[in-house]
Amino acid sequence: MRHGKKVNHLGRTNSHRKAMMSNMATSLILHKRITTTLAKAKALRGYVEPILTKSKNDTTHSRRTVFSYLQDKDAVTILFREVAEKIANRPGGYTRIIKLENRLGDNAEMAMIELVDYNTVYGNDVAKAEKKSTRRRGGSSKAKAAAPVAEEVVEVAPVAEAPVAEAPAAETEAPEAPAANEENAEKGE
Repeated sequence: MRHGKKVNHLGRTNSHRKAMMSNMATSLILHKRITTTLAKAKALRGYVEPILTKSKNDTTHSRRTVFSYLQDKDAVTILFREVAEKIANRPGGYTRIIKLENRLGDNAEMAMIELVDYNTVYGNDVAKAEKKSTRRRGGSSKAKAAAPVAEEVVEVAPVAEAPVAEAPAAETEAPEAPAANEENAEKGE
């Protein structure tokens, strides 16, 4: 049984797995997005998110701790300068995993893992859409938006109802009368 065994070993020894996670985390910090298998992406998320949280507090101790995981001075510098500024207000969830098509060679499930704040496709559009919708729901703009809509409804409703009510009544009466006359005429003949 595997009770209490939460680490995915990824078919590697402990030292190999730590080196691979360190390299992948460094690549993620430097390039902001990497493509790998789904299992590795999920394992990397658990590895890199505590490192990103540690980077919010720029002290010598946190820099040394992060360096012990990454083993790359350039990645540590970029992490504490650029990435920490972008994720400063985010309480967690710094990465996003997007599933891709299976790999052609061995049909492995592929995924792209990226830093959430660096994605120009999702982050900016969603943020702009949310801001617009919250602005529209404001008190003063809501009253302004509701007033013209009510006027249009009042103006359109009487004009639209009058012709519609008259037209079907005229059409229904006309066909029924000749039909009744025809039936009476046929019975009489």
